[in-house]
Amino acid sequence: MDTSGKEKEAMQLMAEADKKVKSSGSFLGGMFGGSHHKVEDACEMYARAANMFKMAKNWTAAGNAFCQGARLHMQLQNKLDSATSFVDAGNAYKKADPQGRNTHPHPHISTHNRPEQDKGRFTIAAKHHITIAEVYESELVDIEKAIAHYEQAADYYKGEESNSSANKCLLKVGHYSAQLEQYPKAIEIYEQVATNTMDNPLLKYNAKEYFFKASLCHFIVDELNAKLAIEKYEEMFPAFADSRECKLLKKLLDAHEEQNCEAFTEAVKEFDSISRLDQWLTTMLLRIKKTIQGDAGDLK
Repeated sequence: MDTSGKEKEAMQLMAEADKKVKSSGSFLGGMFGGSHHKVEDACEMYARAANMFKMAKNWTAAGNAFCQGARLHMQLQNKLDSATSFVDAGNAYKKADPQGRNTHPHPHISTHNRPEQDKGRFTIAAKHHITIAEVYESELVDIEKAIAHYEQAADYYKGEESNSSANKCLLKVGHYSAQLEQYPKAIEIYEQVATNTMDNPLLKYNAKEYFFKASLCHFIVDELNAKLAIEKYEEMFPAFADSRECKLLKKLLDAHEEQNCEAFTEAVKEFDSISRLDQWLTTMLLRIKKTIQGDAGDLK
């Protein structure tokens, strides 16, 4: 493959796209005049140029081209296209500089570079993955795809050592994985985030919640697993042993062992009267309760 030819062609496309944007006049005029399509054409040209730069293995230039297209999509209110282009840009920058150390743009493309692309590129990409995840979550209701984008965002945040932002994304992954009955994945995430937060004086209070959620996921799969997990968490994080969440778990384990639905429901109601159970916790507790023989499937 003639990579230098591809690169040359890509640079010509970039120049043409720039001209189209300039000739569309003021953007407002472009929106209401006949030149709206010029901006859309430019978006397409930047995407084609980016893909040619990718073929030529010029990852930085590809990232810059994707960014140009993403900004135009944003102006055109194409939220998903814009976010997707920013994500493509992030992926290209990652290939250009896997450690995130290089902040020098490719010399030929310097006019297309913006300072915010130099620093915190992974953070920008992470934010756009979150945007896409939220679109899948709320508008398209495709939870599997939302999970994939939250995972990707968490990876980018880890690359920037933004651990609390990474944890927020991971908690979304854990939340949805458990809903989709992917319990081993949910357990792994809740344990990981709990371990990350239990030594942080500002966040350790939240660790017991994550150990609680991991325990519930264990419980749905296997009662003995839950017992062993709770013992392990108490050892790792002594504050968990004294928590209301841990005391509830032990009452639920006893009720489950005795196959006593009433005792199970009573323990849940008592907990709920002080700490309101959200929809997720209610769903998980109902799933556990259904494993007790003769359960009518209600927590009230």
